[in-house]
Amino acid sequence: MKKLAAMMLTLLMIASLAACGNSGNSDDAGDSNGDTAGSAAESQEEDGASASDSDMAYVKEKGTLVVGITEFEPMDYKDENGDWIGFDADMAKAFAESLGVEVEFVEIDWDNKIMELDGKTIDCVWNGMTLTSEVTSAMECSKAYCNNAQIVIVPADVADKYQDKDSLKDLTFAVEAGSAGEEQVSALELEYTAVKAQSDALMEVASGTSGAAVIDSLMAAAMVGEGTGYGDLTYTVGLNSEEYGVGFRKGSDLAAALNEFFAESYGDGSMMETAEKYGVDAAIVEQS
Repeated sequence: MKKLAAMMLTLLMIASLAACGNSGNSDDAGDSNGDTAGSAAESQEEDGASASDSDMAYVKEKGTLVVGITEFEPMDYKDENGDWIGFDADMAKAFAESLGVEVEFVEIDWDNKIMELDGKTIDCVWNGMTLTSEVTSAMECSKAYCNNAQIVIVPADVADKYQDKDSLKDLTFAVEAGSAGEEQVSALELEYTAVKAQSDALMEVASGTSGAAVIDSLMAAAMVGEGTGYGDLTYTVGLNSEEYGVGFRKGSDLAAALNEFFAESYGDGSMMETAEKYGVDAAIVEQS
């Protein structure tokens, strides 16, 4: 996490490569309870939708907000007690509290996230999810809340060989299936193996099974380089710039409720307080 400042320089460098994608203190965040839930419910009623069509009503009736995630530090990961923490996890807890329900985290196969959502095994995907065209066409998405990029990870002792896109052609990559990283290597027609999670992609490179990986810059800031679990790896080429959002079922009224919650938590400072806790404050998108 202490490398986030360097990562932000990387983000600035790669901003010219591609246009951006679509756009705690749980007690403080929880103060928005009535306003956030109430406003979204009123909006849904004004549109003439019945309670049976409301994801808000569905979640409140069962008393839980089920959040689909993967292991993705610093957004969603487990502490020493096995509890889910991270910027996204803490914000999801606060949002669930604002709705008056419990939060439940479920690890999913990232490639099946849309199927899991539509099948109601989860209520939202909240895991540093890039707002790609596939995601925004299949889900009801929140506004963007965090900037990100896809970057190349290689062993530090060969990093000088891989400093631009053309130099990547002789590498074999590991990427998370169904991720923005897979989308990038596929577009560049690079050889790759799809794995279950971004953390698995890092392990592939560390073990020498793959020559490189493409992962999210925020994850790289927390997990790659000196002082991390992958001190022998480093990041080189930035492939794009993008934004994170939260996905709900298409037409869900929970997306509007979350947008209001984001605006309120940004306004009262609790969002930035949570972001600073996990070292992602420089990447937060202003909410209004």
